[in-house]
Amino acid sequence: MPDPEVLIRAKDLTKRFGDFTAVDGIDFELRRGEAFGFLGPNGAGKSSTMRMIGCVSPRSGGELSILGMDPVADGPAIRARLGVVPQEDTLDVELTVRENLLIYGRYFGLPRNVISERTDQLLEFVQLTDRGADQVEPLSGGLKRRLTIARSLINEPEILLLDEPTTGLDPQARHVVWDRLFRLKQRGVTLVLTTHYMDEAEQLCDRLVVMDGGRIAAAGSPRELIEQYSTAEVLELRFDPGEHEQAAEKLADLRAQRTEVLADRILLYIPNGDIALTAVRDLGLVPLTSLVRRSTLEDVFLRLTGRQLED
Repeated sequence: MPDPEVLIRAKDLTKRFGDFTAVDGIDFELRRGEAFGFLGPNGAGKSSTMRMIGCVSPRSGGELSILGMDPVADGPAIRARLGVVPQEDTLDVELTVRENLLIYGRYFGLPRNVISERTDQLLEFVQLTDRGADQVEPLSGGLKRRLTIARSLINEPEILLLDEPTTGLDPQARHVVWDRLFRLKQRGVTLVLTTHYMDEAEQLCDRLVVMDGGRIAAAGSPRELIEQYSTAEVLELRFDPGEHEQAAEKLADLRAQRTEVLADRILLYIPNGDIALTAVRDLGLVPLTSLVRRSTLEDVFLRLTGRQLED
């Protein structure tokens, strides 16, 4: 008998567009109440996977079960229990903030009094109560994103799908959105998100998969991935551009667990950054700047794909 705590189960899930395979036989499970992330660069297959989960794009192969149902046979029933925050805002800009929620609630056949009550609650939740009568068009990107999240919750979904929820937002607006999503998670809402922001995945996700070229390169909690694919600390060194290559050659003598030579800096993956920095200076090297930091998911991504996320 299927585990009722597993809300989404995929096995050998595949999506093809003609000769192009966007999602290449991936397996994953999503459990009730967790925040699950698909991490990877543009073109990794994240959005294609989300569209299959959202029952708006049929799978080309493999198995996919959502809330115990088949998305092909039971698409409308599944969509009624999902909330979706698309990558691009699809708000009705000619309506007010409040009207966007009121009209969206009608799509789910909810009674007017229920829609009105939930609208009040959701506007308060995303801190837009005082903007309810404002037109959507002139709102900032961050405010529109919060309104889109509020709208996605009008049907009290069991699963909330968020495709690149903070792309294009400034740091302050991103942190406000993160705060709202974290509060949703505290309330027991199950979150599924795609992102190419490492810090976002590390902040929000209980578990995640790193996708690259349509496949899953690694899976686990942020901490598990860092422990498996990186080191406790990283030493970042920047040298004068004229000394960069020569410094990289000399640093090979340190035998760090891994060395990344980037265009503007050199990363040494080591257990103890302070000890490594002393060893760097003992080699006669004088970096313009040095930084000892803990390993992050970005370091994991560099290890797995050899690319930065913005590629």
